[in-house]
Amino acid sequence: MSPESVIVTVRLIRSFEHRNFRPVLYRDVNLDQTVKEFIAFVKKDIISRTELLPPFRKHTYDTMKIIHQAHGSKTNELVVSLEDDDKLILPEDSTLGAAGVANETELAFFCMDDYGKYKTHPVATW
Repeated sequence: MSPESVIVTVRLIRSFEHRNFRPVLYRDVNLDQTVKEFIAFVKKDIISRTELLPPFRKHTYDTMKIIHQAHGSKTNELVVSLEDDDKLILPEDSTLGAAGVANETELAFFCMDDYGKYKTHPVATW
């Protein structure tokens, strides 16, 4: 594995309120690609993954946020941290490496509208 090619876990978040998510592992991710390119790749990939239930394959995802990095502390929030959006949400024009993604980083992939609604009223209904 080259230094720019890493393993990344993408957590597909379908519902914040119901804590409905599925992790998907990606190997040999190139950190020199832009966040926009990686988002397009993941969107195309999840459509063809038969192990994912149709609601996860058809959901609208548009934003990625760093949840956890290897050897770092984890948040107590079960789905995704609601803090540090300015540092942890990946800007689409940046490369993955410049945005802070490293080997064994876990990313949340979600719809920003859903996240905004949950952030203003963070109540779990399960």
